[in-house]
Amino acid sequence: MSQYTDSAKELLEHIGGKENIAAVTHCATRMRFVLNDPSKANKEKIEAIKLVKGTFTQAGQFQVIIGNEVATFYNEFTKMAGVQETTKDDAKVAAKQNMNFLQRLIAHLADIFTPLIPALVVGGLILGFRNVIGDIKMLEDGTKSLIEVSQFWAGAHAFLWLIGEAIFHFLPVGITWAVARKMGTTPILGIVLGITLVSPQLLNAYGVAGAEEIPVWDFGFAQIDMIGYQAQVIPAILAGFVLAYLERWLRKVVPNSISMIVVPFFALVPTVLIAHTVLGPIGWQIGSFISDVVYSGLTSAFGWIFAAIFGFAYAPLVITGLHHMTNAIDLQLMSELGGTNLWPMIALSNIAQGSAVLSMIYINRKNEEEKQVSVPATISCYLGVTEPAMFGINLKYGFPFLAAMLGSMAAAVISVASGVMANSIGVGGLPGILSIQPQHMLTFAIAMLVAIVVPFLLTIVFSKTNMGRNAFKRFGAR
Repeated sequence: MSQYTDSAKELLEHIGGKENIAAVTHCATRMRFVLNDPSKANKEKIEAIKLVKGTFTQAGQFQVIIGNEVATFYNEFTKMAGVQETTKDDAKVAAKQNMNFLQRLIAHLADIFTPLIPALVVGGLILGFRNVIGDIKMLEDGTKSLIEVSQFWAGAHAFLWLIGEAIFHFLPVGITWAVARKMGTTPILGIVLGITLVSPQLLNAYGVAGAEEIPVWDFGFAQIDMIGYQAQVIPAILAGFVLAYLERWLRKVVPNSISMIVVPFFALVPTVLIAHTVLGPIGWQIGSFISDVVYSGLTSAFGWIFAAIFGFAYAPLVITGLHHMTNAIDLQLMSELGGTNLWPMIALSNIAQGSAVLSMIYINRKNEEEKQVSVPATISCYLGVTEPAMFGINLKYGFPFLAAMLGSMAAAVISVASGVMANSIGVGGLPGILSIQPQHMLTFAIAMLVAIVVPFLLTIVFSKTNMGRNAFKRFGAR
């Protein structure tokens, strides 16, 4: 008998039995169930299982936090329960039965941006490192940067831009590939479509405003502007979906004997034409409108109110999955303004959640069993991954989650009121300071300190009173 057998039996019983499981898979730390009837899952009894660190529902999936041993436990569970293993993609498809229209829309955005996150993180770190060596006057009495006194670092600074440009300027290639991958169509066609949006023969998107004359494709009876869409998010998403739906339709109507020739040609060529005549300009205008509204709201006299609301509400957005929408807004702000004032608040929210868990480690310092969850959760949270902290500790007790939200709110107000801007996204938590523009790093460091101290102290205060618990219950969290 395996050490996980008893826990697997308990989980199967409290999940509603084998007949209630439509699909089950796992990720790095969690079991992901698609349930035929989610109401049959007894959350209280599941969370009482010794191996379980917490539960939550997201994107139509009932997720059970197990920890690093989830892969071994998953194998034992599926064998004991007699259920078939399911891929993550199959589980996502099955989960749609439990999702409304908005949830499906958010899930689509998540599916597009999630595969891009590793590249965005790398790009953020690289641009942050270039900030440090290229823009901070740290040498010769604060008059010169590292690249101004060292040829090696000057060369490294120039070389690293090769990667940074590939990730952020050519982002549409990744987006159109991700859309094709998600829709089950031909990924290479998505890549080719993305390249046509950022081709060197096009006028760079960053040079449009200052261009004296925009080159055109002249067809005699009509002309099309040769404008690139470097770093543009919405035009790439729209073009990617048009290509995917057109390819899927063609595969239904074109005979298999000629589909290899006909489908790629009649899917790609019309999509590229539509992308440069309709989708690109419209998507650009939509993106510009969204970025203008967000930036104007954050830099207005009432920007601190927006910051307070966003800082307080971001963690609950993570629970619902709505936070994936901010990726598109951040990237749009970067393309339009050369930076984003939204991402700093996200990094501060990560830190605040980790600080609340750190406080719980202090409060429950004699609880060795809980430390197995709380210590790794704090570390991952400070590095930008909040789910273990939120679902494993903060939501379990309730009041640490509220303390983190309040600390995040205070830090966000400081960040926005001081005009803090990030050059890139993807680097959250404490390393997030590397993505901040050099002139704002000191202010952001102060906001980080607030995000560490305020949640830590509030969690201790709430633990000694009923104030935090009662306030959290009024928000309907538990």
